[in-house]
Amino acid sequence: MGSDLVKQTHQMKPKNLIISLIVLIAVIVIGAFLYKPASETPSSSLPVNETGATAEGVDSVIEANNQFALEFYQQIKDEGENIFFSPYSISTALAMTYEGARSRTAQEMQSVFHFPEEANVRQPAMAKIYNQINKVDKKYELNTANALWAQQDYSFLEEYINLIGQYYGGRVTNLDFIEETEKSRKTINDWVAEQTKDKILDLIPAGVLNALTRLVLTNAIYFKGQWLTQFDEKDTLEEDFRISPEKTIKMPMMRLTGEETKFNYGQTEELQILEMPYDEEELSMLILLPEEDGLSALEESLNLENIDQWRNMLNQQPVNVFMPKFTFETKYFLCQTLQEMGLPTAFSKQADFSGMDGTKNLFISKVIHQAFVEVNEEGTEAAAATAVVMELESIGPSIAVFRADHPFIFLIQDNQSGNILFLGRVVNPSQ
Repeated sequence: MGSDLVKQTHQMKPKNLIISLIVLIAVIVIGAFLYKPASETPSSSLPVNETGATAEGVDSVIEANNQFALEFYQQIKDEGENIFFSPYSISTALAMTYEGARSRTAQEMQSVFHFPEEANVRQPAMAKIYNQINKVDKKYELNTANALWAQQDYSFLEEYINLIGQYYGGRVTNLDFIEETEKSRKTINDWVAEQTKDKILDLIPAGVLNALTRLVLTNAIYFKGQWLTQFDEKDTLEEDFRISPEKTIKMPMMRLTGEETKFNYGQTEELQILEMPYDEEELSMLILLPEEDGLSALEESLNLENIDQWRNMLNQQPVNVFMPKFTFETKYFLCQTLQEMGLPTAFSKQADFSGMDGTKNLFISKVIHQAFVEVNEEGTEAAAATAVVMELESIGPSIAVFRADHPFIFLIQDNQSGNILFLGRVVNPSQ
C-alpha cells in the first residue's frame, strides 16, 4: 500500500499535488484550532511576554507584593503558632482574578493587593517577574506556574483568556464541574501536586467545587536550594527550644561555628538579623531574631521601611549559628481574612467580574492557600499553591440545606394550639 501511495504521488501533476498539500495543511491547522482537550492539563511554565516591562514597573509590583505580605502576616499572626505562606502565590492568583474585575470590585482588590493600576505597567512587570523566577541554568530549583480551569460549556471573553495566557502563562483547561465535579477537583489537585513535586497535596478539599463552579484560577510555586555554607549533620544535637516563657521543648539544633563561618549579620538592642544565602547567592533566608521573648514587639515593628533598614545594616562577619531543623505545613481559607482586609465585594453577589465573561454573574466563593517548608542541614525546600474559585450566582430560588450534624434543640407541639408537648436537646445522639 505504501508503494502504491508513493506511485500515485509521483503520477500526480504538479498543480494537483500543490492543491492536495494545501488542503492537507489546512485540515491539520483547522483541526489544531478546534481541538481543545478537556482532560489534558497545562504543561509547566513557558516564557511569557514581558515586552514593555520597565525597572520601575517591576519594582512597583514587587513593592505591592511585599506590602501585601506584611499586611497579611499582621492579619493572621494570632491564628496559630506557626505561620508560613507565599505572598507571591496569593498575589499572583488574585492578580489574574483582578484582570477580570471591574468597578468597585477592582478598586477593593487594588487597595488590598496594591497592584499598579496601569495595565501597561502591571502586566508586563508581572510577566517579567514570572520569567525571572522560571529562568533556566541555575543551581537551585525555583519554578512557578499558573493555570485556568474553566467550565467547558461556559463562555469567557477571548480577550481575558488571551491576556492571562500572554502575561501570566495561565492556559485554559476545560473541565466539567457540573457533571464531573470530583474528577475536576482531582485534575486540578494533580496539577498542583505535579508543579510542587508532591509537597502540596489535596489543595482543594472535597465539597469546595460544585455544579455552580465556573472557573478556578491556580498558582503554584516550588523552591529547593542548598545553603552556600551547609551545616554538618553530625553537629546537630538535641537542645532546648523555648516556645514561650513557661514552656521549653527539645529540638534538633543545627550549628555552624568558627571564625571561617561568615554571614551578613547585624543587630540592634531588640533584634539580631542574619542573612543565610543559598547556592549562587541569588536567594537567601533573612532571619529576624528578637531578644528574649520580644516577638510581639518585633511583629509590631514589621514594615517595609524597617526591613530595608535592617537589610542595610548587615555586614559580613564571623557568626556562630544555631538553628533548629523544622518541617511543617500550613493551610489557609482566605475568604474571611481578605474581606477583613478590605475586599468584601468580590465575595458577594455584588461582585463585578464582567471582564471575564461579560456578565456580573460571577463571584469568588473560595480562596485557598497551602504551603510547605523544610529547613535542614543541606538547605531549604518550600512549596505553595493558591486556588481562587469563581462561582456562578444561582438563578432561581436557592435550595436550603439542613444538616443536623451538631447539637440541637427540638420540641413536639400541638399544631392547632401551638402547645408544646415535649421539649428536648440533642448533644450526643450515640448516648
